[in-house]
Amino acid sequence: MTRIKCCGMTRIEDAMLAAQLGADAIGVIFTARSKRRVDIAQARAIRAALPPFVSTVVLFMDDEAALVREVIDAVQPDLLQFHGNESDAWCAQFGHRYLKAIAMGDGAAALPRLHDYPGAAALLLDGHGLGEAGGSGKAFDWSLMPADLKQPLILAGGLTADNVAAAVRIARPWAVDVSSGIESAPGIKDPAKMAAFVQAVRAAS
Repeated sequence: MTRIKCCGMTRIEDAMLAAQLGADAIGVIFTARSKRRVDIAQARAIRAALPPFVSTVVLFMDDEAALVREVIDAVQPDLLQFHGNESDAWCAQFGHRYLKAIAMGDGAAALPRLHDYPGAAALLLDGHGLGEAGGSGKAFDWSLMPADLKQPLILAGGLTADNVAAAVRIARPWAVDVSSGIESAPGIKDPAKMAAFVQAVRAAS
């Protein structure tokens, strides 16, 4: 079964609906580069509202280690996610399981970077270019998803209810990650789009 992460949550009601629809994880973003950035109070409220067995993932992109530690202490996330130029050792220093995003905007030229993070619990392949923030709505060639890596792979970038079934069939990812594809505005989730996305993933699985 393909897992689902709904990312860029800024409102409790959106996170709760994602959980009710069957999302396995929600993501909250702390990097200042994102239009979906939340503060610690927002993230704590979202985390507290979620039911059991729905994971909370906190996202950073080339942020200070002090911010990461502050968020870990205050929010108690299940997973960290890094979207920048952080090294494997840098990501691992916090003693938490982490996901590492790989920018796939360069296509096949980006594939060698998949081997740079042996400590990651999973790798998230996103459609944006190197150095760009996620949540851009850009897709990449899903056929590039390798089948021989030991780590689970998460597919992100440009996914919507209209194309996610095809993406799942082509890429066979462990999970899919969606943000802009279920929004009416940055950080504001659309209930109908979210429900259609989850239904499409479950049907493809």
